[in-house]
Amino acid sequence: MNKTDISERIDQNRRRLIGAAALALAAAELGLTGAASAQNKSSDLAPIKPGTNTSFGPLKQIDAGVLNVGYAEAGPPDGAPIILLHGWPYDIHSFVDVAPLLASTGYRVIVPYLRGYGTTRFLSSETPRNGQPAAVAVDAIALMDALKIEKPVIGGFDWGGRTADIIAALRPERCKALVSVSGYLIGSQADGKMPLPPNAELQWWYQYYFATERGRAGYDKYRRDFSKLIWQLASPKWTFDDATFDRSAAAFDNPDHVAVVIHNYRWRLGLANGEPKYDDLEKRLAESPAITVPTITLEGDANGAPHPEPAAYAKMFTGNYEHRTVTGGVGHNLPQEAPQDFAQAIVDVAKA
Repeated sequence: MNKTDISERIDQNRRRLIGAAALALAAAELGLTGAASAQNKSSDLAPIKPGTNTSFGPLKQIDAGVLNVGYAEAGPPDGAPIILLHGWPYDIHSFVDVAPLLASTGYRVIVPYLRGYGTTRFLSSETPRNGQPAAVAVDAIALMDALKIEKPVIGGFDWGGRTADIIAALRPERCKALVSVSGYLIGSQADGKMPLPPNAELQWWYQYYFATERGRAGYDKYRRDFSKLIWQLASPKWTFDDATFDRSAAAFDNPDHVAVVIHNYRWRLGLANGEPKYDDLEKRLAESPAITVPTITLEGDANGAPHPEPAAYAKMFTGNYEHRTVTGGVGHNLPQEAPQDFAQAIVDVAKA
């Protein structure tokens, strides 16, 4: 929850009007319609049915910062780079249809496991299993450095969308353009301490569960059952099968997964400390910095997870900007549920 959302609740109608105006103006600068349905966009990509692909090629590993990062790669090594970042409780398979679409048009696509997922490992047992947003963003930049990628297009959702937003806001020289599901997700511990209306608090039930030792133990014991429940709540109209879920759930067997996830949500509520080396970054993020790089934000019309309204964050994007609503019962895991729309947004914003 960011400061814009809090202000909207104080004066919802006024913010909605202002946000809509800003959205239309910014989209006009990009030469596109601000409140478009993505399904009405013409496509530069071959049509693909969600679930067409079930795996990547052999995964790669590279030391980057405090991690040995596991990642999938597709497309020519000299192609324009794209980095795609997954969320919780998901994994790289959220992009299993997106990556080959982009690779087929000549892009070099990198899809890493975040810290605590899949084959990504900490290099030292002494490194805190820290899930705070600044740390995850620094991981992504370290990966870019290790791969000698200077300025990719970055796309993501959930934790990955937040990470992409942070890089675009604080290190725009390292981000050519941005695709972010649910828009502006940058927040702070101060924001996390602000009480919400009861219905909004109910949506964050798992965050409060994780604040307890019972919650930590319960997630550890039932991490697959728990994650499947989140998938169902966050994407109520997505009829994924067991095989699709199991492919992603294998990433949660990472030995650091529970520690990283629990720390992330406790940090948000101010119940766990971050690392001092990230303090300066967190101070800058607490100021809700604007994002200046070309951006397309996306939202599914059936997203069951907590998310801000597009009008609430439109003014946070001060460069070329467009928002697209993806229709057809699309939920929180938008890249996997609507890969054509997500990939097309990457192609379009790369041209901006």
